[in-house]
Amino acid sequence: MIAVVQRVTSAAVTVEGKITGQCGQGLAILLGVCPEDTEAEAKILAEKIAKLRIFSDEAGKMNRSVVDIGGGAVVVSQFTLMANCSHGNRPDFFGAAPPSIAEPLYGKFTDLLENLLPAPVGRGVFGANMHYEIHNDGPVTIILDTKNLGKKK
Repeated sequence: MIAVVQRVTSAAVTVEGKITGQCGQGLAILLGVCPEDTEAEAKILAEKIAKLRIFSDEAGKMNRSVVDIGGGAVVVSQFTLMANCSHGNRPDFFGAAPPSIAEPLYGKFTDLLENLLPAPVGRGVFGANMHYEIHNDGPVTIILDTKNLGKKK
């Protein structure tokens, strides 16, 4: 799994003119699922993101997590994170999990994250055309890949 995590003052995702998920101060997360991902990767990633110290303390140092600040999150499934652009100008997405794998893992990840955070986790609609509005804070953007997070095989 790959996640692009952005520190935000607010975020909202809209589908067909209706807000499906939103948060105040917290995290905007784009989540990409690989074919070989399992619930173990979802758990590792959710726990890492909940503890990620990217919010400022009183001294202005990034020393607090989203849990520490009482923040929420908005998570959007994003298969395009798995784009392969190594040939030609049109990316392929063969590295993305098919919907039968990706959708349940997206749901599992958001459920796990919601159990870890003090505020609700907003969600996009899997497979829908979404508008994602974020107010990036910093800006702070972190890319996490479970292949680099001590993934056990």
